[in-house]
Amino acid sequence: KPENGMLNSIIGLFRDMTDPILWKGEKLVIPSIIIAMVWQAVGYYMVMYMASMSSVPASLYESANLDGAGRYEVDTGCGFLNHMLELFARHGRFDLVLTCHGDVEVDYHHTTEDVGIALGQAFARALGEMRGICRYGSFHLPMDEALVLCAVDLSGRCTLNWDIRCQTEKVGDFDVECAKEFWLGFARSVPATVHFVQFAGENTHHILEACFKGAGHALAEAVRIDAAHRDEIPSTKGLLV
Repeated sequence: KPENGMLNSIIGLFRDMTDPILWKGEKLVIPSIIIAMVWQAVGYYMVMYMASMSSVPASLYESANLDGAGRYEVDTGCGFLNHMLELFARHGRFDLVLTCHGDVEVDYHHTTEDVGIALGQAFARALGEMRGICRYGSFHLPMDEALVLCAVDLSGRCTLNWDIRCQTEKVGDFDVECAKEFWLGFARSVPATVHFVQFAGENTHHILEACFKGAGHALAEAVRIDAAHRDEIPSTKGLLV
């Protein structure tokens, strides 16, 4: 029980508002149900905080021109990811400027995922309501012994089919599983249906290179304007969703 007068007044006001539920005489008595509710709330917000910290956001700048010439300026902090994005831009004839400063001292997971999300968002902004586009695109990409199909539907719905089987877990210091996270982030952000199907391949570098090159070709076809139907949205629903 505090002796300070102002503090006593505050406590008294609180007691008047809550009596007789919380107070018995001069002792504060908190029912167990209220304690349980408080701890439940605390636990909830701790879970939300931990979830928010599960993916450290990267400092990222990107600009994409889908009607470009295949020019690129890419710096993600990951040499292999840079290489894949440069190939993607060159083969898709997309002009791409992208800089990312992520937590690469940990690994490349967050950076790769965030770059995929940002690239998907750039496509979404550039395509708008997707009026006049071909919508679909597919390409079989042979890369030495590797052969990969990439097929795309700019459907407004997110699906990723990653039927890719690599025999190693890393290419250099890049975790191979991050390639799937990249394309999942991309597919969710456009949103789009994206299929990768591997028909052949042993060298992991060749297989992933075929994926990114093939995606460039398939997306170039999907975003191309259909001259005969340039004023139409390619869906019987009148919108892509």
